[in-house]
Amino acid sequence: MEIVAEGLAFPEGPVVMTDGSVIVVELAGGRITRCWDGRTEAVCEIGGGPNGAAIGPDGALYVCNNGGLDPVKFQNARGPGHEGRVERVNLSTGKFERLYDSCDGIALEAPNDIVFDADGRIWFTDLGKTRDGIRSASGLFSALPDGSSIAAINRHAVSYNGVGLSPDGRHVYVADTHQARLWRYDRKVEAQRPTWIATAPGPVGFDSLAVTSAGNVCVATLFAGGISTITPGGEVSKFAIEGEPYVTNIAFGGEDMRDAYITLSKSGRLAKMRWGEPGLKLNHNG
Repeated sequence: MEIVAEGLAFPEGPVVMTDGSVIVVELAGGRITRCWDGRTEAVCEIGGGPNGAAIGPDGALYVCNNGGLDPVKFQNARGPGHEGRVERVNLSTGKFERLYDSCDGIALEAPNDIVFDADGRIWFTDLGKTRDGIRSASGLFSALPDGSSIAAINRHAVSYNGVGLSPDGRHVYVADTHQARLWRYDRKVEAQRPTWIATAPGPVGFDSLAVTSAGNVCVATLFAGGISTITPGGEVSKFAIEGEPYVTNIAFGGEDMRDAYITLSKSGRLAKMRWGEPGLKLNHNG
């Protein structure tokens, strides 16, 4: 494992670019940052708590923003300026705009992770928030990238985090943090109950995910940190990363899609390693 960048403020949401750079969000710094080997540059100071990111069909970066933390209580913040939202960032200028902060008149809580399907539609999770011992609901949402339409697929989840698509585009995978479970939705069905795929053993939690070209789901695993790989049939194996309790994201890139970029958020680092199988090439990402 090699370190691509360090000194980052809780990095998440790596996006592997065609020029060899990797864009990450800095959740604790309110920044979008581009990383090369050993150097970084700020794309924009987006504010709040940027959490997940993906390239859209127009080449812009779309960001899930959880609204940030209360600096005094160090818990989820609410109120003006701390709204959960989905934003669009122009990578050429660094300018950003808010697309969504509610659905059907109900405020988004903490948008977390995001992926685009082949039709150019956004799929994103809302982790929900915990504040003063009270936890709000989590969910899965779908939206158009022009800000014109958003729909709730599920508003009653426990703690949805990572989201990704199967290689054939038929299914949407969602990882639940507190349950350490992987769920599957049918992308073309509006009203449905998700299908349970697997639960990871041990005292762990699930964060973001990436899918391989063979259809295996690689889920960043918290607490006993590492990457859990789950087959479509529900078999679970784990690659441990010792001393890193907050392994939060994995993204694939490189010519053969076997370069795995992994965020080690507590230590503020972006790491790179060779993976045992090629990752799935994302829609619209070069």
